[in-house]
Amino acid sequence: MEMSYKDGKMGCMDNGKYVRYTPEQVEALERLYHDCPKPSSIRRQQLIRECPILSNIEPKQIKVWFQNRRCREKQRKEASRLQAVNRKLTAMNKLLMEENDRLQKQVSQLVHENSYFRQHTPNPSLPAKDTSCESVVTGGQHQLASHNPPRDASPAGLLSIAEETLAEFLSKATGTAVEWVQMPGMKPGPDSIGIIAISHGCAGVAARACGLVGLEPTRVAEIVKDRPSWLRECRAVDVMNVLPTANGGTIELLYMQLYAPTTLAPPRDFWLLRYTSVLEDGSLVVCERSLKSTQNGPSMPPVQHFVRAEMLPSGYLIRPCDGGGSIIHIVDHMDLEACSVPEVLRPLYESPKVLAQKTTMAALRQLKQITQESSQTNSSVNGWGRRPAALRALSQRLSRGFNEAVNGFTDEGWSVIGDSMDDVIITVNSSPDKLMGLNLTFSNGFAPVSNVVLCAKASMLLQNVPPAILLRFLREHRSEWADNNIDAYLAAAVKVGPCSARVGGFGGQVILPLAHTVEHEEFMEVIKLEGLGHSPEDAIVPKDIFLLQLCSGMDENAVGTCAELIFAPIDASFADDAPLLPSGFRIIPLDSTKQEVSSPNRTLDLASALEIGSAGTAKASTDQSGNSTCARSVMTIAFEFGVESHIQEHVASMARQYVRGIISSVQRVALALSPSHISSQVGLRTPLGTPEAQTLARWICQSYRSYMGVELLKSNSDGNESILKNLWHYTDAIICCSMKAMPVFTFANQAGLDMLETTLVSLQDISLEKIFDDNGRKILCSEFPQIMQQGFGSLQGGICISSMGRPVSYERAVAWKVLNEEENAHCICFVFINWSFV
Repeated sequence: MEMSYKDGKMGCMDNGKYVRYTPEQVEALERLYHDCPKPSSIRRQQLIRECPILSNIEPKQIKVWFQNRRCREKQRKEASRLQAVNRKLTAMNKLLMEENDRLQKQVSQLVHENSYFRQHTPNPSLPAKDTSCESVVTGGQHQLASHNPPRDASPAGLLSIAEETLAEFLSKATGTAVEWVQMPGMKPGPDSIGIIAISHGCAGVAARACGLVGLEPTRVAEIVKDRPSWLRECRAVDVMNVLPTANGGTIELLYMQLYAPTTLAPPRDFWLLRYTSVLEDGSLVVCERSLKSTQNGPSMPPVQHFVRAEMLPSGYLIRPCDGGGSIIHIVDHMDLEACSVPEVLRPLYESPKVLAQKTTMAALRQLKQITQESSQTNSSVNGWGRRPAALRALSQRLSRGFNEAVNGFTDEGWSVIGDSMDDVIITVNSSPDKLMGLNLTFSNGFAPVSNVVLCAKASMLLQNVPPAILLRFLREHRSEWADNNIDAYLAAAVKVGPCSARVGGFGGQVILPLAHTVEHEEFMEVIKLEGLGHSPEDAIVPKDIFLLQLCSGMDENAVGTCAELIFAPIDASFADDAPLLPSGFRIIPLDSTKQEVSSPNRTLDLASALEIGSAGTAKASTDQSGNSTCARSVMTIAFEFGVESHIQEHVASMARQYVRGIISSVQRVALALSPSHISSQVGLRTPLGTPEAQTLARWICQSYRSYMGVELLKSNSDGNESILKNLWHYTDAIICCSMKAMPVFTFANQAGLDMLETTLVSLQDISLEKIFDDNGRKILCSEFPQIMQQGFGSLQGGICISSMGRPVSYERAVAWKVLNEEENAHCICFVFINWSFV
């Protein structure tokens, strides 16, 4: 059989007989093809009956036509794909050549500087100060300054600042003004997000990216200017003034606010000048910088609760690309005032890698995501009947709502109830703007109308736990931390299983990918929670609840990526404008230590490892010893509740205890996920459930009974495992320290870990004297000799400091020597009675 194509008409030669299709028949077949590209035999016969114009064509001939049409469509798509890959490789080659030229210029500059210094430093001795040389330099600066245009709030002054900003930005984007090094873990290639570099040894932190996007330059500029749409931590950008320039450009004065990523740090704001212009080669430039008082430009007074940060010349260089699309160069350069946050959090504000991950690469991801959405057909929708742009908007709403809960801005109606220094902060919001549309009466009778939104939030430090693995465990094992009796928005069981092939319904778990890149993965899913033990007459708690859940940063290979698990109850109707009350977890890595790749099933067997004394604990710790890491991270937890004002105090107390219970659960999970090979040089450092830990628990109780004459535990038992379990759950904080000149902690029960806000693994990093304030250290120094002499002692109440720097009060503390089987002192044990965060 031979095929023939002529004048757009397709025919076939069967047994020497040639068949030609008329234009009307081809048009009819094309319409049918778009409705059903691969019809069955029955469907083809039905098509002939329904379309009289095809009645003279045999079903076999129609089958051949559809086969050829599918083949041509496949060839067309493959040709289009190859053309796109070729354009991308060509553009990437151009970028690499530009980067190579820049590096060659940088090498030449360094060689020239090295030669200059060698010629002008003949002898290593320090010469006397040459004031004449200083006067020449200073005089030259004054001479240059006299020729500079005015720099003030006038249009001419603002244009002068703008042109200077443009020149400095271009020197960073394509020149050698900043020493750039390739970001670890990022390798350029046709499948990568782009060429990512970070600064080395410059003021502040800086990151740079170069990439190819399939959008026109004007569209790219429009997207990057709309920072709140792609930068999740951007709260708002207000355009205060717009000035056109004579060269066709635009100067804008902006005020921008950024959310704080955790409850332990204040938010940032910026007072900016943004300059948009077109270069002589046709490239479009959008550059920005902070306006400071030293520039004599317009000023913006400080805003309460915000830390004014500085943006050094930054921006976007957008070049049109041959064949369509654009090549974009991004530079972010900031001074985020790291001194305003606790020392443990300063890596978040001093690391160019963090800036690249959360800001620079976020802009590239947004551009590539919109490019992908633009290339899809209008009929491209997912199983929920929603387009990718609608899902992206939902994810932004979830993230923004969680950021609002974490920050609790007063201008949005949030206010703190109770003690703001408590370990769990409770805030409420009854403003009309917050409650507008928050009618939480779902179609299944979920909750009555609420007139107050209550939020319980806290932050904690984690060590030696990869954020991606911990977050994945929290997602897969919700029952390990969810309290069914307290949280009215969660049900008793989570129906979590493999991704359902059925879409369009809520029966099971449906995962919808939002964006997939080499470095970042984010997806949304709907989870069905089935209520247990509720009577039909109970109209407050529903039988089933649906959660819209956003998961991001769960790739263990993406070093330095923030991991988030944010969710909100939704109605079964799931409208686009449905009210969302987000809650969830955010884990931000503080160290840049690369974690080794672990098995993707690492968290699947950890549920059995969370019970003290279980064999699973030792097994999990042993099996995971090859995946150790010394990285630290900070976890922020925030839960929102819609309540009625007359039960606000009751719900506040419930929410505070609920979040404390979650913190305790997370610490247990973190302990099970932590590596087991701990240094043996600091006393007993073995995991709970081992014979050594059980022996230590027995020594602690026996020594206490020997010195005090009473039992430490109310329900004592002969079994070592039972003693350890009772000691672990003891209500007061029990902490052991080594018998050394500089005592360090070697063991603590759950209450002790909660008080110090640490884990068993990181306990070795805390010394005894560091947890006391000045008065406490004086008392300890006066009482310690007595403790060593008579074997026990008591410390009057005071204040100690957790590892997160928060003050903790205690009513009194009791200390005694812990003796081993040979009656030799093994360590010193402290019990802090009735402790609480101040």
